[in-house]
Amino acid sequence: MEINYSDQKIIKGKKSIFLAGPTPRGENVISWRTEACKILAELGFDGVVYVPEYSTWKPKEDYIDQAMWERTALTEATTILFWIPRKLPELPAFTTNVEFGYWLHSKKVIYGRPDNAQKTKYLDWLYELDYNKKPFNNLEELLKEATKITKI
Repeated sequence: MEINYSDQKIIKGKKSIFLAGPTPRGENVISWRTEACKILAELGFDGVVYVPEYSTWKPKEDYIDQAMWERTALTEATTILFWIPRKLPELPAFTTNVEFGYWLHSKKVIYGRPDNAQKTKYLDWLYELDYNKKPFNNLEELLKEATKITKI
């Protein structure tokens, strides 16, 4: 597994999973993506994992550079995994809402959120409508499914 962080050049042409969802804005909140990467490694995923955070796990510095990296990586990704553990005000996921709607019709999306995630009813409804699937409510199960469906 290769982890491709947003402060690195984008790896292209390989099977890949983009970890979409809320990014912590403060250094005192641990990113859910650290656990996701650990689980993917344990599952033996052998592709690229796009992590839209710096390799240092520090908050973003250049907004435009970050947004362009994400857009390119989302386009390149063979699977876009949305995990939305929305908790207000710590993880509002406002940008995630836009990205979810934008990429939903790509047919590359797999989606989940914990049962206690706030304000996800509309996202659940859209996913069920467009994919005829219920959202996952367990990160590990979502990642297991993502590894099964991710192809080059």
